[in-house]
Amino acid sequence: MTVTHNLGFPRIGVQRELKRALESYWAGSVPAEALELTGQQLRERHWDLQARSGLTFVPVGDFAWYDHILEWTTFLGAVPARFAQASNEFVGNDTLFRMARGRAPQGTPAIACEMTKWFDTNYHYIVPELVPDQAYRIARSYLFDHVLEAQALGHKVKPVIPGPLTWLWLGKGDAFTHGVDDLAKLDLLDNLLPVYTQVLQRLKTLGVQWVQIDEPILGLDLPEAWQAAFKRVYDTLAESGVSVLLATYFEHLKENVQVLEGLPVQGVHIDLVRAPDQLHDVLAVLGENQVLSLGVIDGRNVWRTDLDKVHAVVAPLASSLGERLWLAPSCSLLHVPVDLDAEKELDAELRGWLAFAAQKLDELEWLAQSLADNPNPSTLAVLQRQRALLEEKSKSGRIHHPAIQARLATSAKLPRERTPFLQRILVQQKNLNLPAYPTTTIGSFPQTTEIRVSRRDWKNGSLSDAAYEKAMRAEIEHVIRFQERVGLDVLVHGEAERNDMVEYFGELLGGFAFTQNGWVQSYGSRCVKPPIIFGDVARPVAMTVAWSAYAQSLTDKPVKGMLTGPVTILQWSFVRDDQPREVTCRQLALALRDEVVDLEAAGIAVIQIDEPAFREGLPLRRADWARYLEWAVDCFRLSTGGVRDDTQIHTHMCYSEFNDIIQAIAAMDADVITIETSRSNMELLGAFENFHYPNDIGPGVYDIHSPNVPEVESMVGLMRKAATRLAPERLWVNPDCGLKTRGWQETEAALVRMVSAAQALRYT
Repeated sequence: MTVTHNLGFPRIGVQRELKRALESYWAGSVPAEALELTGQQLRERHWDLQARSGLTFVPVGDFAWYDHILEWTTFLGAVPARFAQASNEFVGNDTLFRMARGRAPQGTPAIACEMTKWFDTNYHYIVPELVPDQAYRIARSYLFDHVLEAQALGHKVKPVIPGPLTWLWLGKGDAFTHGVDDLAKLDLLDNLLPVYTQVLQRLKTLGVQWVQIDEPILGLDLPEAWQAAFKRVYDTLAESGVSVLLATYFEHLKENVQVLEGLPVQGVHIDLVRAPDQLHDVLAVLGENQVLSLGVIDGRNVWRTDLDKVHAVVAPLASSLGERLWLAPSCSLLHVPVDLDAEKELDAELRGWLAFAAQKLDELEWLAQSLADNPNPSTLAVLQRQRALLEEKSKSGRIHHPAIQARLATSAKLPRERTPFLQRILVQQKNLNLPAYPTTTIGSFPQTTEIRVSRRDWKNGSLSDAAYEKAMRAEIEHVIRFQERVGLDVLVHGEAERNDMVEYFGELLGGFAFTQNGWVQSYGSRCVKPPIIFGDVARPVAMTVAWSAYAQSLTDKPVKGMLTGPVTILQWSFVRDDQPREVTCRQLALALRDEVVDLEAAGIAVIQIDEPAFREGLPLRRADWARYLEWAVDCFRLSTGGVRDDTQIHTHMCYSEFNDIIQAIAAMDADVITIETSRSNMELLGAFENFHYPNDIGPGVYDIHSPNVPEVESMVGLMRKAATRLAPERLWVNPDCGLKTRGWQETEAALVRMVSAAQALRYT
């Protein structure tokens, strides 16, 4: 039988057990032992599920309390000095949590480490902080502990660890420029590689045969020095004697395929879902004894696999490579929900088109069995059923709608251009009458238990429409009165009616389906349920107008209409795979354009269209950027192009690197952009300054992902730093993201201080 394996499995649990355990521990309501027990139970359950699916190896080391990069950073002992970690002690979970979120049940609160997106996904990692004199060491034992756990349960294991070059590439430090030209980080290999060697040697003593080392930066444009460093690194690691599977994913290797030639690793994994045309180039440099692992099951989307198509590719290789051919998902299954069997309310037709993590492993096993000389009848029957379901999907009348396609065909004629910013901002200032350094929030306010219970009861039918509307209106009024009391200038309605900034819209737009338990981890305990875009998208009814209009009726201050932008809805959904993504994005843009026009007609003078995933959608290769940025910018402008000059358009972006796409962001032509800058100490503003960004900017002055309440002086200092780089009259004061995950007590304290900071700036 062909060897099958998995690069990683979702860690949160089908019912988000890890989320609940983490938040209970952080709140102090359960002890550390209870948290550890939940983690152990999840690992055991997930290993058993993967083993029962027929995998030759199960991954170990893919479990993490917050994210796998932070887990590895603390394993290496790379803890910033402000967290006061003794250099001769193991790093505990509380230190890890303080690095991630600024505080933990034990230990002194400190400024959390920066967080950003994992390549082009919506998964976030905590950025390693690098210093030139860092002494690395094995400072945690989780990897070895989990190997022993899995082995005791009878599993054949394959530990998974981040590669040293990828870990360094992702890191930042004051002494490094964090860019493709930054070669100084390679000097850190002298201290880092001995620890990697120790890890591999220790794993070998535990009876480990294979170790998966992830180097996804091989899908990026790498400078020659970084390409050359691979030989040095893997020559050194080869001395450990353990077999290494070098794993790449998310992109074509292209010129980096030369790195593999002669590299002393025993196997290579490549992603044939995202880059099927790289197979020929990899085969050309594959050593005669090296394993080739093919990622043939999509680890980032939820559609069933065309196993006939995959079989046609891998069957000839099975004959030529024999046992050297391994099969796997394209990447870690971290990016998809756990188990379709938990979905009891999806209709049978749509359900038949889908595969979550557990089902993807079944597909992998069926594929492996189909490669046998004489596949058994049950395998052939499964393949026939898969074939029939895909045929049914291709012919379904639910997918294609001529009226939507006809409107899209004429959308190029719709106006995108607005009056130049310096002219329309004068009209807006007269209309809104805002002070210098105007204050606002990003949109959401705390989602209390009472809000969630009302929404749950309404959805299950135990709360009437009238009672639900009354409850939501009461919450909106509470939020409006609160904002008036603390002195904010531009208000929001608080989004009490929204479960999630993308799922909410998915439930109201045509062409979408949504799940009950399709949870995916975004970061730490934050989980989302991405909607599923299966067909042409349209807006049957207004989605936000009634709530925004009610909020505006309660106050004389402007209330922002709040929408999620087309690119972000696209990126944070599971998108149909039968047409280009840009076509789906334009359909979304047209639906949002209708909503924007209706908000304006309802008297909403400020409309925010959030695009936090704008950078996330950027292709990993620069050669592909121009085409993406062209249609992504056009979709945003298609959404906003129908408004008058006196309607102010805001957008919000966070937790991504924007410096290299600042021209495209300016081309979106939003009147105000609010961005996350607090964790990076206003680092992102350098791009806006150097480019002379022409429109208004609200740099986030405090980190909403930390429960720490910032000091007034800290926020004033950040804004004064911003004012040295940008025109003060162009600056807004706001948090760096929405407040739905925060409690009311810390929210009130932080916003009172934020308003005080704005007042201090106005009068000094």
